[in-house]
Amino acid sequence: MTRKQRRLILIGSALGVLALAVGLVLGALKDSIVFFDSPTDLVEKHVAPGARLRLGGLVKEGSVVRGDNLAVRFAVTDGKSTIPVAYQGLLPDLFREGQGVVAEGALDVTGTFKADSVLAKHDEKYMPKEVADALKQQGHWKDGDAPQGKTQ
Repeated sequence: MTRKQRRLILIGSALGVLALAVGLVLGALKDSIVFFDSPTDLVEKHVAPGARLRLGGLVKEGSVVRGDNLAVRFAVTDGKSTIPVAYQGLLPDLFREGQGVVAEGALDVTGTFKADSVLAKHDEKYMPKEVADALKQQGHWKDGDAPQGKTQ
């Protein structure tokens, strides 16, 4: 066997081992790679109570109920399925009905998602109030550029 053949065999073997390692890592992480599960995913997967995960979807219109000690109950929907959510704490400023949300927590035995944290999602049109005000002062603001949820 020539030196060139040995080098090609070594490179081929190294690439094979690397491909096997990548395949094993991706196989082990296939459920963890998803940023969040939709309500339909939770219903279809029959997630066991107590399993930690992220639930993402839209806050269902008319579902937000505020209680004592910063307790909030609302429902997250994806248009097909709806999951009730219970959370205690301060909600993000962008949280409102019809808005995208990602909640991290676990399902309880009754099917209610007990959230530890809630993140409100926004679209690409969102702009912090301070930035919008600065653009108005500089004259770069055009009518129709109003970010979602902001008034002019």
